[in-house]
Amino acid sequence: MNMTPEEYQQYVQHKAKKSPLLKDTALAFVVGGAICTLGQLIQNGWRSAGLGQGDAGTATSITLVFLSALLTGLNLYHRLAGYGGAGTLVPITGFANAVVAPALDFKSEGFVTGMAAKMFVIAGPVIVFGTLASVIYGVVLCIFGR
Repeated sequence: MNMTPEEYQQYVQHKAKKSPLLKDTALAFVVGGAICTLGQLIQNGWRSAGLGQGDAGTATSITLVFLSALLTGLNLYHRLAGYGGAGTLVPITGFANAVVAPALDFKSEGFVTGMAAKMFVIAGPVIVFGTLASVIYGVVLCIFGR
């Protein structure tokens, strides 16, 4: 089947299912808000357990990363993402999912060449560009002062 790029675009647009934008946005808002609310409840729990504000924040981050990794390993985070879409990209839980999911996908290729090598396929660029941006920001701050 020979098609020009324009004909192919028309074909794809004709076959593509329309996305329910309002519904998807509402679900992302609700799921993302629920994750953030859970994070706040966890932090309040750590505070009531006697941790200070800084330590409770650290413990909350660790807890959310653990829960996200656990849910990813149990294939539940993927189901939640299918329902809540972009709402599951809340930074810390989405990042943990982005590290654990490729590691699980490639575990059959071995520990080093599979899991360890593919673990940062998705999250690696985020780490690199985040580090680069922080270095640039630090240099600009040092040059121009506060």
